[in-house]
Amino acid sequence: MTPLALLTYPNIDPIAIEYGPISIKWYGIAYLAGLVLGWLYIRRLISTPRLWFADKPPMTLERVDDLLLYMTGAVIIGGRLGQVLLYDPEFYFANPAEIVKVWKGGMSFHGALIAAGLFILLFSRVFKVSARSVMDLCCAAVPIGLFFGRIANFINAEHWGRTTTAAVGMVFPNGGPDPRHPSQLYEAALEGLVMWIIIRFATHRLLALKRPGLVTGIWLIWYAIARATCEFFREPEPDHILNIGPFTAGQVYCLPMLLLGLYMVWSARQPEASAKVSA
Repeated sequence: MTPLALLTYPNIDPIAIEYGPISIKWYGIAYLAGLVLGWLYIRRLISTPRLWFADKPPMTLERVDDLLLYMTGAVIIGGRLGQVLLYDPEFYFANPAEIVKVWKGGMSFHGALIAAGLFILLFSRVFKVSARSVMDLCCAAVPIGLFFGRIANFINAEHWGRTTTAAVGMVFPNGGPDPRHPSQLYEAALEGLVMWIIIRFATHRLLALKRPGLVTGIWLIWYAIARATCEFFREPEPDHILNIGPFTAGQVYCLPMLLLGLYMVWSARQPEASAKVSA
């Protein structure tokens, strides 16, 4: 049985710009756009005193520039190592030369998240700023990168969805003849657009940045919910040890995020009380 409305995959060339031996892929542009727009958005948040406790932002604009360098390293190193270690270790250990070929795709968000946490702790220690506030700033900006990253997954025709007989389906290149869910677009919507709206409401209406750690907690909880939901439509990683019954490795990795998010919301407090945990 085929879907009632079969969508046509647009088959966009993954290479956006090509000049002789030099080529620039949409995948790389998406990551660059996410990092640069996220950096600009954080600068905007820092430049809005009313969002912060006592109208005092936790760092200067100069430090935001330094933060961009730290987060770029975290995304590239953590994202790739996460893909290697969390999702496809057998392939990469058998083909170690493939590990550095990030331009081919294959980046793990959970790996990038772990690396970002470690880099934020390092950044906070080096520049003597609140780790919780830095996490909040990054969580406010990361939906931008997630949106562009999932769109890049769609253009690359990777991480497509499960086969479907629902009302809408799409045949992906290398995805077999059966229609599949365009799960990358579901993730772009829930992890990117909806996430940004939720966080924006928290920062500008609830003034959550005045309580260090609250934005981070909200972000962790919603990401865990959104990703776990989308995993029901996304083709799971084959033969992964954490594919347990109807649940996928991606959903299992979201469980500690959910628990940590609940803790961050519970423990969010005013800057005076949070100083002791602002490593």
